[in-house]
Amino acid sequence: MRSADATTLIRVLLVIFVAYLIIYKFNPFVIAVLIAIAILLDAVDGFFAVHEASSGRITLGVYLSGLLGNERSKKAVRSVKKTLKKKAKFGARIDVAGDRAVEYILWITFVYTGVVPIIILFLIVIRHSFVDAVMAAKGTSSKMKTKFAKVVYSSNIGRGFVNVLKFVTWAYLPFVYISGYPITIGYALVAVLFAYIMLRGAAEVYESFA
Repeated sequence: MRSADATTLIRVLLVIFVAYLIIYKFNPFVIAVLIAIAILLDAVDGFFAVHEASSGRITLGVYLSGLLGNERSKKAVRSVKKTLKKKAKFGARIDVAGDRAVEYILWITFVYTGVVPIIILFLIVIRHSFVDAVMAAKGTSSKMKTKFAKVVYSSNIGRGFVNVLKFVTWAYLPFVYISGYPITIGYALVAVLFAYIMLRGAAEVYESFA
């Protein structure tokens, strides 16, 4: 098993563990830390994928500098990613599957605990199902060409923003359920995250038919 795929599996198992901690009202600060680790592992599996595909040429320093906007590093990482489909046929799809599993586990948990309306879960499942279908026909999100899709979805800023928003929302909701924090703030965070998830979905659909 590739290191990237193993990291994805660990991330999913970690989130299953987090779900149980939430349901059984464990320390919400510990839960927040574990959620942060799960989100960071998404970047770790990306590094492992390009590091292995480049036979070690893409180091952690090069990968991080590319994420921070260094053009030379970004080009180096991009060139390696073009070969990933041949070297790891299912790699990109496994990464997407891991992302979806993590999201569904957490959203289902928050619906189960009563801090998120079930309609949010239904709409997110529908969004992912149809968007993933059109993107699977087009290719992976790393191949975004249109400006709208690049800015909203595949840019470092777009990816960074949604990950920060996911962490803040998912880390706050356990405090609502376990410690009685104001649910109105939770609803506001969920609304913003939901809206941005839908916007990213619109960007993927736009890219698919552009």
